[in-house]
Amino acid sequence: MKQAVILAAGEGQRLRPFTATKPKVMLTIAGKPILQYVVESLARRGIRNIVLVVGYRRQQIFDSVGSGEELGVEITYVTQEKQLGTAHALAQAKAKVDKEFLVLPGDNLIDADTIACLESLTPDAMLVKRVDNPLRYGVVTLAESAVKDITEKPKEAASNIVNTGIYAFTRKIFDFIESELDIPDVLNKMIAQGHQVRARETDSTWLDVAYPWDILSLNSIVLPRIPASLGGIIETGASLKGLVSVGKDTVIRSNCYISGPVVIGTGCEIGPNACILPATSIGNNVVISPFTEIKNSVIGNDVSLGPGCFIQDSVIDRGSIIEGQFTAFSRQAEVKIDDEHHSVSVGAMLGEDCQIGSGVVAQSGVVVGNHSQIQALKIISGRLPDRSLVI
Repeated sequence: MKQAVILAAGEGQRLRPFTATKPKVMLTIAGKPILQYVVESLARRGIRNIVLVVGYRRQQIFDSVGSGEELGVEITYVTQEKQLGTAHALAQAKAKVDKEFLVLPGDNLIDADTIACLESLTPDAMLVKRVDNPLRYGVVTLAESAVKDITEKPKEAASNIVNTGIYAFTRKIFDFIESELDIPDVLNKMIAQGHQVRARETDSTWLDVAYPWDILSLNSIVLPRIPASLGGIIETGASLKGLVSVGKDTVIRSNCYISGPVVIGTGCEIGPNACILPATSIGNNVVISPFTEIKNSVIGNDVSLGPGCFIQDSVIDRGSIIEGQFTAFSRQAEVKIDDEHHSVSVGAMLGEDCQIGSGVVAQSGVVVGNHSQIQALKIISGRLPDRSLVI
């Protein structure tokens, strides 16, 4: 296998507000977009010919990965104008693919070792994995190593073996797409007509991000793999322990306490007297004021946190300005996403460019839409749409 097709056209509506302004593949995990992890994993396996199917807010993907030269690959773009499904997306790449090729989702965290599990199989083949929550995925029925059926998001799961969305195909797949919109439906059609689709189970990293709090899960898994690096200025009296990566031109002021794994981007100003605890990612050009404590959270680029904030298990998107004494403690909470209800331990999910006044308390599980404004001393809960004004 020397070529791969990455499907990166989707939006990810269940991840709003974070995908209202960016494609799902551009969500940042431990300082990098998810898509970049996929491209780098392919490059490590020597697969450098990549066809990238884009659609929703595709300009952000162009700006991020460009021609692929900086990542050591060559990228060809094709566009899925309407996001109708994975098979429809793959069909857009028909004119660009070789005789054999891999297909991968651009919005999953995939290791090079995961890709290697599939390379030894002759197409047509798919990668499967055992998970704890199979109802979120396509459940795969196997007979030895042959796929018998794929059932998307069943009400009851016959097994915990699910489809990862990673495939090895030949061009013959296009003969079966026709009016089918999703790849699992195409495979079920192939199997019904007597064609064999083989499966390989993997224990390597494959992680999906479907809900806002999944960003935290992926972040905590990736961070321990990032080596320690001190590229900024660490003032006397600051204490850094464990795996801590500090970007260029970042200043860690005196008496700060940082316990890794933690990633801090470029051009940040941290402290003095700030506390950053494990499983925290901080983007570029972030200001964290004195006596602020952050734990197990993802802070986007250009965020400013005032003094005395306490933030746990939270995601704060780029450009948000938060004044002092903001509190987002993590507790078990019921969070509604579309018609689904989830019980999760989470703090606050804040969209981009929010303005939060001093002394605001975010109840566990609150989801605040992009460009919202919350005046001082308010208690916020539930789900606030984009451009909300709380006075």
